[in-house]
Amino acid sequence: MLYDQQGTDTRDDRLVLRPLTLDDAEACYSWNSDERVTKYMSYSTCTDISQTVNWIKSAMIDKADWNWAFVLKEVNKVIGTGSIGPNTQMKGYWSIGYNLHYDYWHKGYCTEAMRAIIDFAHTKLGVNKICSEHAVDNPRSGKVLEKCGLKFDHFGEYSKIDGSQTYKAKFYKLEWK
Repeated sequence: MLYDQQGTDTRDDRLVLRPLTLDDAEACYSWNSDERVTKYMSYSTCTDISQTVNWIKSAMIDKADWNWAFVLKEVNKVIGTGSIGPNTQMKGYWSIGYNLHYDYWHKGYCTEAMRAIIDFAHTKLGVNKICSEHAVDNPRSGKVLEKCGLKFDHFGEYSKIDGSQTYKAKFYKLEWK
């Protein structure tokens, strides 16, 4: 699925993961303008494609994070994105995050992509500690984390970037010894 930023496809999976680019703005806007998708995300629902373009630009500028587009191999269509990067609040941990077009929910795509991203970070970047969280009211996201090997650690909260909402959350960790 991936093992470098060129989008190398090294296994026979349903997805190819490749670097996120500005050419992906329209596809990304199709889900980050959908309130069903953004309900529990840290960002607010986009109302204009320029917001999506700005989000992609900021992701491309932040060289500490690795950001990928999830491309459905059989039709060469971007259906989601995922990232991993150093966590600013938990020293030594890297955080994962993902979003996926609503039409592709509950089909295992996020789990497939995030397993590959976690494997890449561990085997190629030497990352040994990964964390993430999800809203308590969004248990399906927790299932993705669990299927990727993360274990529940504690309850807490997180807020949208603009401060408009705060969610009760479950926090997860994965560590290699």
